[in-house]
Amino acid sequence: MDKKMLGTLGEEAALELLRRRGYKILCRNFRCALGELDIVAREGATVIFVEVKSRSTEEFGDPLEAVGRGKQRKLARLAQYYLLTHNLHGSPCRFDVVSVLLGTDGRIHSIEHIPNAFEV
Repeated sequence: MDKKMLGTLGEEAALELLRRRGYKILCRNFRCALGELDIVAREGATVIFVEVKSRSTEEFGDPLEAVGRGKQRKLARLAQYYLLTHNLHGSPCRFDVVSVLLGTDGRIHSIEHIPNAFEV
């Protein structure tokens, strides 16, 4: 399975999980010059920026470990831009991470949702 397919399957699994938990999906794969937000959702009044990390093996560590300080800063800049361009500036927001471990057959081995995974 190639990296693009792995990412797509992981994002689909994350979307399904978030919807089951009652989140309203506002946007998927928001792109701008600063980069990309995987999922933007809403839970009540809170805007949630969700980073999805998918892996087919834990050989290189848990997918959650891939969201280091540099990635967090980048997500914060993207979130600010999204809030400004969608008239949501001043809305409460948070950053969640969804970790998806998939087998080589594309089946989900584990999925973990970490609400408020980091603060910037």
